[in-house]
Amino acid sequence: MNKQHINVGTIGHVDHGKTTLTAALTSVMAQVHGGRARAFDEIDNAKEEKERGITIAASHVEYESATRHYAHIDCPGHADYIKNMITGASQMDGAILLVDGSQGLQPQTREHVVLARQVGVEHIVVFVNKVDIADEEMLDLVELEVTELLSAYGYHDVPFVRGSALRALRGEDPEPILRLVALMDTRFPLPTRDLQAPFLMPIEGVCTIPGRGTVVTGRVERGRLPVGTTIEVVGRREGKPLDAVVTGIQAFHRDIPSADAGLNVGLLLRGVGRGEVERGQVVIAPGSLRPHQVGRAEVLTLDAKEGGRHTPFGTGYRPQLHFG
Repeated sequence: MNKQHINVGTIGHVDHGKTTLTAALTSVMAQVHGGRARAFDEIDNAKEEKERGITIAASHVEYESATRHYAHIDCPGHADYIKNMITGASQMDGAILLVDGSQGLQPQTREHVVLARQVGVEHIVVFVNKVDIADEEMLDLVELEVTELLSAYGYHDVPFVRGSALRALRGEDPEPILRLVALMDTRFPLPTRDLQAPFLMPIEGVCTIPGRGTVVTGRVERGRLPVGTTIEVVGRREGKPLDAVVTGIQAFHRDIPSADAGLNVGLLLRGVGRGEVERGQVVIAPGSLRPHQVGRAEVLTLDAKEGGRHTPFGTGYRPQLHFG
């Protein structure tokens, strides 16, 4: 990957067109700069996602501009899967907030903006979708409402692009997609990657390759890990770290020599069973991190306007916190 790498993604309300926009981005940019176009049903690829017509897990695709390689995360908008949206958003260097121009702000629009701010997404651009079924007055109102929402959470001078993701995907009007990517090139600064620090990658997913071993996937937070390196998996229920050798590394189904900070990768672990590792555990350089059973955390509680609780916590209330 010779081009500058950056992680971006789509956030916004369910059915506003996030996955369609993601597919349109891969299609249009593949025609201009090469690469592989991804169809809608390749991105919404889980069986339940296809049956329900919504994105459940955060999906990863790639495309390129003239100067950058983009890893794009398509986040779920459905309220039941908000933890997977948080997983996706926490990996982003910049976000595309998608808003249906015929509907305007909806509950998950606000919720995703709140969560994006909370997990540290500093840069946002807005794509106002479905402009072919909304009048000009409605589009102006939607942009005004979205600007007010973003300003309330510290996002100022955010640029807007109007277009139809579906028409772009069909090849009828790709110009809004080109404008969107041009904005991303200029408005999303390249993050500083720490390649010298000890390797660390939270595990987002686990699968097995018969006859070869277990693959763990996730975004590398820091460091560089060459093929053939010994790693530790910490945070296991058993308490004891698990040692393993990384015998293969892939990014977007291509073999790469090392897993570098900022990349979404799969690590093939030799001799590790499927049940020995799970989502929420962490792959580290041996001895570089000591797990703790007690810690301090910041908890964000959404209010009713943000799609959360309608009543305050009272004496005796026992909250449940789910991790991973």
